[in-house]
Amino acid sequence: MVKDISDQNFESEVLKSTLPVLVDLWAPWCGPCRMVSPVIDKLAEKYEGKVKFCKLNVDENQQTAAKYSVMSIPTLLFFKNGERADTVVGAVSEQALKPKIDALL
Repeated sequence: MVKDISDQNFESEVLKSTLPVLVDLWAPWCGPCRMVSPVIDKLAEKYEGKVKFCKLNVDENQQTAAKYSVMSIPTLLFFKNGERADTVVGAVSEQALKPKIDALL
C-alpha cells in the first residue's frame, strides 16, 4: 500500500519510520508521474512489510520539495534510518528501482 503524506506528517511518516522509505514526489498534472505510479504500486506490494512507500504531492506540499531541492518530478527519495540514502529523478522502470530498494534492506 502506498500512503499519501504531507509536509505536516513527513517527519513522523518518513524520518522516524523504523522501515526504509521510498517517497514519490509527484503532481497530478505530471505525465511521467502517472507513468511511475503503477510501478510504485507494484513495488509496494512486492516489498510490503519491508519498505514503506509514500507519495507526496509537491503542489500541496512545497516545504518538503524545497527542503530536498526537488527541481523536477517525479523525484523518488530513498530514506534509511531517517537519512536520505538515494535519489532518482524521472520516470524509471521497476528493473531500475529494485536494486536501489534492495540496497536499503
